[in-house]
Amino acid sequence: MPFHVSLDYDTYDDARDSFAWDLPDDYNAAHDLVRKHEDGSRIALYQGYPDGRRETYTFADLDRLSNRLAHGLRDLGVERGDRVAVVLSQRPENVLTHLACWKLGAVSLPLSVLFGEDALAYRLDDSGARVVVTDPSRIDAVRAAAADCASPPSVVEADGDGAVGEDVRAFDALLAGRPDEFDIVPTDAETPAIVMYTSGSTGPPKGVLHGHGVWAGHCPAFSMYFERDVEGVYWTPADWAWIGALGDLVFPAWHYGQAVVGYPTGKFDPETAFEILEEFDVTGSFVPPTAIRMLMGVDAPAERYDLSLRAVCSGGEPLTPEILDWADEELGGTDDASGVVVNELYGQTEANLLVCNCRDWFPARPGSMGKPVPGHDVAVVDPETGDVVEAGEVGEVAVRRAGDPVVFREYWNLPEKTEAARVDGWHLTGDLASRDDDGYLWFKARDDDVIITAGYRVGPGEVETALLDHDAVEQVGVVGVPDETRGEVVKAFVEPVAGTTTDDALRRELQDLVRERLAKYEYPRELEFVEDLPQTTTGKIQRRKLREREAADDTS
Repeated sequence: MPFHVSLDYDTYDDARDSFAWDLPDDYNAAHDLVRKHEDGSRIALYQGYPDGRRETYTFADLDRLSNRLAHGLRDLGVERGDRVAVVLSQRPENVLTHLACWKLGAVSLPLSVLFGEDALAYRLDDSGARVVVTDPSRIDAVRAAAADCASPPSVVEADGDGAVGEDVRAFDALLAGRPDEFDIVPTDAETPAIVMYTSGSTGPPKGVLHGHGVWAGHCPAFSMYFERDVEGVYWTPADWAWIGALGDLVFPAWHYGQAVVGYPTGKFDPETAFEILEEFDVTGSFVPPTAIRMLMGVDAPAERYDLSLRAVCSGGEPLTPEILDWADEELGGTDDASGVVVNELYGQTEANLLVCNCRDWFPARPGSMGKPVPGHDVAVVDPETGDVVEAGEVGEVAVRRAGDPVVFREYWNLPEKTEAARVDGWHLTGDLASRDDDGYLWFKARDDDVIITAGYRVGPGEVETALLDHDAVEQVGVVGVPDETRGEVVKAFVEPVAGTTTDDALRRELQDLVRERLAKYEYPRELEFVEDLPQTTTGKIQRRKLREREAADDTS
């Protein structure tokens, strides 16, 4: 009987008391997600493209194609423990590369297609990637970034013929003529499988290393936020380089043998989203709050689209009551059908899907993240001692490391930062919250300066570094400011070099600099020129005072 994570309990309390992790000793993510399914003819991936093309892949197809790719990567020199970067949108080559890596015992490295050359170069070099797989839309930036690495990785291009340069190989050529069978190397749940980069408030992005068991670790929450009915078809508009897409939806769905929709949409468009939901009979979706607010701008969606949607999960920022009401009232169909459930979830790259809601087990409380997911020992603690604080008191959200497959193994090449995130057996998330008497958790704030905009985490230090490279910038401070649609947007306070003309042309130039070098979602949508910036006695920009200044301006 294939291994599955089950939450077959009558009540939430029963699940919390009785559920225990029991992953196979020889656990391998690729075997779990595609090879274990006894009916390999089941649809795993409905692939759509904006130009109208449609493709369908079964679990057997994904297993066979990733076997061929594993042989091809091995011929490129990829061995156990080597890193392979994936700079691809929602398309088959993306997930096939991950699966092939895990069969080889290699470590996959998802990188956003929104990243600019500098952001790519840092991550490729820091990880020591041996190979990077991309497509024609990003090939120039990837080639330039790879060339900047101390040990330049091989570049593989999907949809390409390898003709753009001698340093580029065609993806299809890696598969051509390779065997359909591949013996998966021995692994277990702790074997390194994936590095995902996350931004912090200071310093460059950190690589978060997870083991093979991380995807199975997401499954209890997946079951909860889809109301413990996992049968269906799943889609998310989120970037497949983000743990919120891969971990919240794609890989847990495959663990349960369910179909996923891939569709490289680019910039989110609510009308296109409803068309995808209708065409593929999507029953469950992970949609960031910003995208939900954009969906809310579409008039009478249940009348215009024949939707099969039953439940939506969302996270990255607290859900407001109007979002829950809208889904219940506007997505219920025209025949008095019940509304769509929206369940909030909470997690982070280092330890994802720790807390969520499940209406089948307990009522949602608008603004609350929900309750801890069975299998995760989550508490609000004093970050100095690790002691659990009393209900109603604010502390730091923490999760016990021991035995929990979703908790990261380490920060890549950063042992000091790894230790700094631990206290008395807990992993500290850096998020402040409180717990009420009924066990619901309530988010309060980050304890650092990380900006969460449209669900993406932006480290202000990285944006500041990019802006400081411009000759016109003397000093800069970057903070997040409230925004109705995105939750927060990036705002830069720029102190220009003396004598600089500060006009709209310079403002656009600085914004474009960040957009091109880092990522489209990281550029400062707001940029204000200032005469001076608040600093500490040691010259460090005081972002807290910038936020206070902004708040005071909003209320004046």
